[in-house]
Formats: sequence, structure tokens, C-alpha cells
Amino acid sequence: MKVIAFYLPQYHRIPENDRWWGDGFTEWTNVRRATPLYPGHNQPQIPYQERYYDLTQKKNQIWQAELAKSYGIYGFCYYHYWFKGKLLLETPLQQVLASNHPDLPFCLSWANEPWTRIWDGGENEKNILMPQEYGDEEDWREHFQYLLKIFSDSRYILIKDKPVFLIYRPENIPRCREMLVLWNKLARENGLPGIYFVQTLGGFPIEKQAGFDASVEFEPHYTFAHGGDWRIWNYLQVKDQQHLTFDYDYVWSLILNRSHRREGEPIFTGAFVDWDNTPRRQIDGVSCIGAAPHKFEWYLTRQLERTERLYQSEFLFINAWNEWGEGAYLEPDTRHGHAYLQAVRNALDARKRAELTTAGFQEQESSLKHQ
Repeated sequence: MKVIAFYLPQYHRIPENDRWWGDGFTEWTNVRRATPLYPGHNQPQIPYQERYYDLTQKKNQIWQAELAKSYGIYGFCYYHYWFKGKLLLETPLQQVLASNHPDLPFCLSWANEPWTRIWDGGENEKNILMPQEYGDEEDWREHFQYLLKIFSDSRYILIKDKPVFLIYRPENIPRCREMLVLWNKLARENGLPGIYFVQTLGGFPIEKQAGFDASVEFEPHYTFAHGGDWRIWNYLQVKDQQHLTFDYDYVWSLILNRSHRREGEPIFTGAFVDWDNTPRRQIDGVSCIGAAPHKFEWYLTRQLERTERLYQSEFLFINAWNEWGEGAYLEPDTRHGHAYLQAVRNALDARKRAELTTAGFQEQESSLKHQ
């Protein structure tokens, strides 16, 4: 099994964030100013040993990669921000590409939404800071040429020798099929057998998209929108407002009991650590009640087993490695230490033991048949 964790690069200053949010803004700004909304609300969430890192310092990326590998994480899926030729938050990945460190497999997920004031990727013009436009064939070629340098890195994750490339909102791209066809053509012209395109199944309307090789379940958003059960939700009265919460165990029960029989395309299963985006949206955010490392370990163990047995897949995507502003992080904190990372290691070890046991039974059965 290969566990891939989504990776947010917004832990360094950029001029745009300084202009939009104030001088010195990074994701840590949101995380530090969070406050608890109700009894037992785990805010603010504080990194272990208060390691508020800067991702422009190579030592921090090396620390992350070594930590991830030591607990069984196969690789990172970096969010890629491209706005018709304009890049945002590209520096951490550019530093990875410029050296052989850290030595950790990776792929990209194009977060193709508008950049907004309220962190929702919405289309309300008054909230849009950076619009998302897709242009024409000339723009697609420019985007491909940028990606080609990344795809050519020896650490880039491949399936069938094709670089894996996720797109978060393909239904937003007006001529998506044409763009994918062109990119595959350009890939072949540049010595690749093509690109392995993955459609994200998230918390938005899902349309059947031609040209994709697989889909990935982005949790918990996919279950929020498509779990078919609104009993997960609960409103808490906070002063004179209502705050939306959901039950960790109930959402995970929906994930683990979801039918694997879809429309036939390969599906990469998803998992989530926790969820709480009140550091970004305060009372208008959504927070999870009931998350704990031992529960995560139990649920992840079963999701890994389902991934192999029902989906015949070796990949599982976790939300996330370091989404501190959304409460979805595997990195150690002051409350749980390394417990969530240890949960990943324990779940992977449990799968290995199960596989060895199954192999042993099969070998024994085969031996008995030939006696």
C-alpha cells in the first residue's frame, strides 16, 4: 500500500498574501489566532515544540520528508496553484526540484479554484482575490511546459509510466476534454507515454468527465456532499450564532460502508485525519467532534483493507499532511504528539501482517492439496 498525503505549501510569505491579508501573513497567522468556540473545542492547535516552520528553509522540508517516511507515508501530493500563467506558493516545490532533497516521491493536485477572501473557492466576485481563468490552446501549452519540468523529476509518482496529475475541479474547466487531449499529445511528443489524469471527487457537483484515468475520494468533503445522509450534521449555539459541527465516527462509518461499485473507473480511496476550519472562518467554519488518534488508526486500517480487497488499488490519499488551518494534519502537535503519525504506521503494519497471514494460509492450503 502507498499512502499519499495532501500537502499545503502556504507556510511562507508571498507578496500577494502580504497585500491581501497583511504584512507577514502565512497559514500560521490563521492557526495562531484561533480561539475555542465551545467547551472541548481544540483550538488553538499548536505544532509540537511550537515548530511554526518556514517552508523556504530547506531544513524544514527535509524534516517533513524524513518524518513522513519514518511513519510509512509514501509521498506528498503538493497543491499546485496556476492562474492562467500566474503561479502562487510555488517556492517550496521549486526548491525540491532544484535539489535531490528531500528524497520523497510526490505528485501534484491542481487546485483550480479562484483564490477567495473566505477560503471557499467560490465565484462571488466581491470575495475573489485571484480569478481562475483557463484560456485557450496557447495557455494550455504554456501550462504543460511548466508541468513537464516537474513530471520529468525522478521522484515524481508514476502509474503505467505516466505522471499522476490530479485536478480538483475539472467541471469548472470549459474545454477540459480538449485540454487533456492536447496535454497527452504534448506528453507523447516529449517522450512520455501520456499523463495519468485523476479527477477529484469532493464536496461539489460531480460530472462524468471524459479523459480521466481514475478518480480520488477527497475526504471528508466527498462524504459531506455525496454521503446521502444529513444526520451527520449538528448545530451548536455559540453566543447568538449557530456553528456547524459533524460527528467523526458517523462520517467514517459512511466512508467505510460506501459501495465500491461505481461506473467502472479506477478509484483511489480517501481518508481524513480530522477537520476544523474555524482558524480560517471562525464561527462560520465547520468543526469535527469526536476525532482521536486511536479511532483514526482503526478506521484507516479498515480503509486500507477495503482499498486492496474491493478497489484492487495500492494508493490511498489522506487529507492531509499539514492543513493546520483546516484541522487536517498528520504533523505532530502539542496535544497528541506523534500519535496520528503512529496511527498510520500501525495501520500499515496491520495490513502487512494480514497479508503475511493470508499468504501463509494460501501456501499451507497449496501444500495440502499436493500431498
